[in-house]
Amino acid sequence: MDNPIEVEGLKKSYGSFAAVKGIDFEVRAGEVFGLLGPNGAGKTTTVEILEGLRTRSGGRVSVLGYDPEVQTAQLKDRLGVCLQATNLQEKMKVREAIEVFSSLYTRTVDTSQLLRRLQLWEKRESFYMHLSGGQKQRLALALALLNDPQALFLDEPSAGLDPQARLEIHELIQNLRREQRTILLTTHYIEEAEKLCDRVAIIDEGRIIAIGTPRQIQEKTLSDSTIEIECAQAVAAGELPQWADAVKTALDERRTILTVTSHRPARTIVEMMKWLDEQGLELADIRIKRPSLEEAFIELTGKSLRE
Repeated sequence: MDNPIEVEGLKKSYGSFAAVKGIDFEVRAGEVFGLLGPNGAGKTTTVEILEGLRTRSGGRVSVLGYDPEVQTAQLKDRLGVCLQATNLQEKMKVREAIEVFSSLYTRTVDTSQLLRRLQLWEKRESFYMHLSGGQKQRLALALALLNDPQALFLDEPSAGLDPQARLEIHELIQNLRREQRTILLTTHYIEEAEKLCDRVAIIDEGRIIAIGTPRQIQEKTLSDSTIEIECAQAVAAGELPQWADAVKTALDERRTILTVTSHRPARTIVEMMKWLDEQGLELADIRIKRPSLEEAFIELTGKSLRE
């Protein structure tokens, strides 16, 4: 199917409080779709409705062709879910966890191959309590992949992990994307969303306020880019020119680094290169900084992702 996940007019209220206020989005086949929002924005409620863990107050939801609220058992048999925190019995072995969870599905993959893929084969007889944080998260991913799911829900998959373990999880997610699995990802790490997600939706106060690729959201929200040019020689004293589309120009104390903020950086760079040539200045380095997804997020919500 073109859109394994479809959400139309989704609403959820708790008494008089509206947690989700009529949101619409779809997740395309084989893409990693990020759902971003500050705490209390409604993203957890949305994901739990999609997983069949919570009922909705209105709207239409389809996951792999199933209504999660009605066809919960059929959906869970084909869906993979990795929660932010997976806590197993401390003295349960990795092998035992795999065996128990395998019994819940009508179909399973080759579990020994799965453990090897997730670098857990050597730990199969280890107790859960003896696993590192990264190993526990890889085991949680293994449990989510047991039924060879067409779609995966990953809730904060790298939360609380050290940088090396986070990198390992990122590599696993990228491998899953190459297998054309559909992935819905929630995260508190903006750089994680920029690195992994094909598209993202930013949700705040129960509404989706932006949706698109990370670059599209950056460009629509904060269109200005910063151009930094480093010259091999100092720029001569005098007034700097006003390049077209440039809104701000600055020169450092040594008069070798020129920083320009522009609406249309490509056009501005061409004009700056012509000016450097006219001045007989040699270019040592050039850098372009586009608005980050984090800056766009703060611009849209007025909050940081962790608030």
